[in-house]
Amino acid sequence: MKQKNLDQYDKVSKAFHWITAIIVGIAFVLGPGDFGRLLDDGIDPGTRNDIIWHESLGIAVFTLTFLRLVWVAVRPDAPRLQMTAWMHLLSRLMHFVLWALLFALPLTALLALGSESIPLTLLGGFRINELPFIANSNLSGLADWGEVHKFLGDVIMWSAGIHALAAMYHQTKLKDGVLTSMLP
Repeated sequence: MKQKNLDQYDKVSKAFHWITAIIVGIAFVLGPGDFGRLLDDGIDPGTRNDIIWHESLGIAVFTLTFLRLVWVAVRPDAPRLQMTAWMHLLSRLMHFVLWALLFALPLTALLALGSESIPLTLLGGFRINELPFIANSNLSGLADWGEVHKFLGDVIMWSAGIHALAAMYHQTKLKDGVLTSMLP
């Protein structure tokens, strides 16, 4: 029986990590910053490929994050990399923030669409014209969910950038294997 490499994440965890990172990056680039103006101009979001891809990738992120959370509960132990207590605390905090954002972004998008009666249009022509369970909920009027979604999109990109810079710092300055533990 092959022994687990104790300084590496398992292949499934690595795949979840990198696929999610790529999808989030693409979804961010495709996110229409002028979404509200487009709607005010009467443009159907289902006619815009960037919006269809953005929404489809958002659903993919939510699904992958849920599956990834299930995997974290059953996977082999994560590597126990040596670092100072304060670095370990910051690492756990950053991972918590990223996980929370991976769930919050798709949820705020659905809240935005549902509270403003905007259809959800996905690849393959799948379309949900109304989300009445959101439109009729108390949550719909609590915030401008489109603005919250846009803000959180910026936050996840900044957070991911800081996360990547920290990994590169560990690799180049500390040489402690943090980055290589997640590389394919």
